[in-house]
Amino acid sequence: MTAHAESEAEPVTPGVEAADDEDEDLYEDARRARWTATVTGALLTLMGLTAALMRVGGGVPALVPAAYGSGSAVCVLAAALGARGRTRWALWLMILGVMVMALGDQFD
Repeated sequence: MTAHAESEAEPVTPGVEAADDEDEDLYEDARRARWTATVTGALLTLMGLTAALMRVGGGVPALVPAAYGSGSAVCVLAAALGARGRTRWALWLMILGVMVMALGDQFD
C-alpha cells in the first residue's frame, strides 16, 4: 500500500519550486513598492497641507499657500496611483508635487 500512495504523489521538480519562490519574491517586492509609494505620497500631502495652512494666516502672498496646496494635490494623485500599482508614475508625480511646493517656498 505504501508503494501505491507514493506513486499518487506528484513528483517534485526543483525548477518549479525555484520558480514559485521567485514569483513570491516578485509579489512581495511589488507589494512593498505599492505601500511605499502610497505612504510617501500621503505623508507629502499632509506636509504640504500643513504648510499651506500655516502660511494662510501669515502676511505672505496668496501664491505661497496656493503652491503648497497644489503640490499636495499632486501628491494625493501620486498616492492614489501608487496604491493601484503605478509606482513609476507615482514617483514622478511626487517629485513634481515637491517641486511645486518648493517653488511656492521661493515666493515667500
